[in-house]
Amino acid sequence: MTTAAPNPATTDTAGAPPRQASPGPSTWDDAVLAAALMAVDPAGTGGISVRALAGPVRDQWLSIMRDFQPEGTPIRRVPLHISDGRLLGGLDLAATLNAGRPVAERGLLVEADGGVIELAMAERIAPGTAARLTMAFDAGEVVLERDGLGMRNPSKFSVVALDEGVGEDEGLLNALLDRLAFHLELTPIRVHEAIVCDYDVEDILAARARLASVTIDGEQIEALCGTAMALGIPSLRASIFACRVACASAALEDRTEVTDEDLGVAGRLVLAPRATMLPPMEDPPDAEPPPPEPEEPDEEQNQSNEQQEPQELDDKVLEATQAAIPAGLLAQLQMGTLRRARARATGKAGAVQNAPSRGRPAGVLRGEPRAGLRLNVVETLRAAAPWQRLRREERARVGQHSTRIEIRQDDFRITRFKHKSETTTVFVVDASGSSALHRLAEVKGAVELLLADCYVRRDKVALVAFRGKTAEILLPPTRSLVRAKRTLAGLPGGGGTPLASGIDLGMILADAVQRRGGTPVLILMTDGRGNVARDGTGGRARAAEEATAAARAVRALEITSLLIDTSPRPQQQGRDLAREMGAVYLPLPHADATSLNQAVRATTQ
Repeated sequence: MTTAAPNPATTDTAGAPPRQASPGPSTWDDAVLAAALMAVDPAGTGGISVRALAGPVRDQWLSIMRDFQPEGTPIRRVPLHISDGRLLGGLDLAATLNAGRPVAERGLLVEADGGVIELAMAERIAPGTAARLTMAFDAGEVVLERDGLGMRNPSKFSVVALDEGVGEDEGLLNALLDRLAFHLELTPIRVHEAIVCDYDVEDILAARARLASVTIDGEQIEALCGTAMALGIPSLRASIFACRVACASAALEDRTEVTDEDLGVAGRLVLAPRATMLPPMEDPPDAEPPPPEPEEPDEEQNQSNEQQEPQELDDKVLEATQAAIPAGLLAQLQMGTLRRARARATGKAGAVQNAPSRGRPAGVLRGEPRAGLRLNVVETLRAAAPWQRLRREERARVGQHSTRIEIRQDDFRITRFKHKSETTTVFVVDASGSSALHRLAEVKGAVELLLADCYVRRDKVALVAFRGKTAEILLPPTRSLVRAKRTLAGLPGGGGTPLASGIDLGMILADAVQRRGGTPVLILMTDGRGNVARDGTGGRARAAEEATAAARAVRALEITSLLIDTSPRPQQQGRDLAREMGAVYLPLPHADATSLNQAVRATTQ
């Protein structure tokens, strides 16, 4: 094994640097090792998810990953908004119009056959693009049946997904993340640490030649699968990847059999980043078991030893894997908080809607360019190109000879756009006497913080308050933060709780926003105990029935809503109201304004 840049701090007396220092491999060492293992078995490992912002550390890792690829390996970078034609292939428009017959061009996935696909800004990739990518990834080929073409091209590649997401809200789609063996986090690595590389392309080529002869036995496979189960990893792909990585590690270290060290590498690099729970802790026995009887040690003792060996191997692999789990994650799991799977971030922006003439391009549709619709010239020509030969023959039969391109009405393609609608947050605040006694001051503080967040996002806010016998709109939808704060500061408290009237008025505002094409978010802050009916008369039973009916009306309109139970001791009424409303229920006893703000932000994201 050659060494590109030995580290003098870890060199022994013989002059050969060890593979791992005594404290264990660093994060950068594991990242380089993952790149080497992917190069050894690109089809078996699938690829790597690299979570890091653009910078010298990520550039250095990408340079090392590319250097590991044998000469002639195709590496293609896929931009974020790539078209289906460029990704999968399709009609070569210029060649088709020249030749008068359909001429195909290869897409990026076909060009990358036997190589590497680099996904730029992979956390924002469109679900449709990800679906086409994973379909080709699973099938190992690209099936093209469009634009008068029908063909199958081999397409086997590994994926390097560059995830630039910030926080847990942004990340790769689970369908793509599950197909990548390695999940790397390069953010904590400093520039001066990203210098050492213990492998080169000759090592990779030698390991590829040995990979087919590497063996892994059933006990080792069982140990990896047991570790995945103990860590709460639901996907079977993780166990398969772990086995392939263990074999690749043995081949890289010039071995033909998988050892415990290779299993530890597989657990550290493949299973540890996917952990969602801690392994169950076994209680120590109250007393030590009695020593085994000396009689009959032959067959029974041999069988017991054979049963203990896999268990000991499970413990070794689990211990190595658990040691690689970040300490912060271990603390969260011990508190009972499961790590959420990273999903595509939707943020708090409005819903994505189709638009005729504004927004981002989102494909094409067949249609005529009327009423402000934009004609897509390239796609129109692409639709007409396969038919030019037949149309010229038709003209020739009637004595008309022309080399012009004939466009017909069925060929027209218009550009389809999508845009995110404007979000309006409607706050419905309980200002009755019971709320004023307990939480109105804290609710005001939380609403002020939320108003500031809405102002930063340039969203509109509206404020509805209910107390006494009726509800009123204190602030119609606006972007004025000063006006909203002034109105909120002057909100008095006292009187009865006309809960149904408050829900009705908030629903009317939200429905009006929805009808205008916006995205409403209804936040109801109340203790859930109404005592005034819609007509202003008292009576808890009737008030509760009308509040339930109003909540069901909100659910029927499919309005995104959140109910914050602001009572000191949350009761069942609030939960029942949230269920009828189809809202997220958030009980917050003993919370201040900051806690309310953080809870609302976490729930509505």
